[in-house]
Amino acid sequence: MTATGAAQPSGGAAHQRYVVALGSNVGHHRHGPPPAVLRAALRALVDAGLVLEAASPLIASAPVGPSRRRYANGAALVATPLAPPDLLALLQRIEHDFGRVRRGQRWRARTLDLDIVLWSGGRWLDSRLTVPHAAFRERAFVLVPATKIARDWRDPVTRLWVKHLVTRLTRRRAAPR
Repeated sequence: MTATGAAQPSGGAAHQRYVVALGSNVGHHRHGPPPAVLRAALRALVDAGLVLEAASPLIASAPVGPSRRRYANGAALVATPLAPPDLLALLQRIEHDFGRVRRGQRWRARTLDLDIVLWSGGRWLDSRLTVPHAAFRERAFVLVPATKIARDWRDPVTRLWVKHLVTRLTRRRAAPR
């Protein structure tokens, strides 16, 4: 495992902060339609011991890949003593509890998707996890909610603030002449 940018918490006492992206495009038998799934997922994060510092408003977005259902998306700013791989394991357990089954195909419809987007420790890279999330800079459905809760966080790769990343992605450009 490799961490760059900051030391790992020792003894589980120091809290790390994370921006976590949330997405859903399939309803859940107990929680209801995708926006309700995301609200329930936020409660599940707290129930799992994470400190929910902020949650963005939910937005609707078009699917990426073969799925045809629109997504509900949001972002959460959480604090925890967990290192990135341990938080990933916790998020995947919550996804599983919400009925997510990983079958190898990317971008399929899912009840719940939880991704670590940014980490206060900077970068993390190992065989299972890359932080910052590899594709977050190209995804308005991640950046727009993230600007509501972490607009002044810096991407440790580009050194740009989240607010600048979203502006670059969403600003209108003049048509070529």
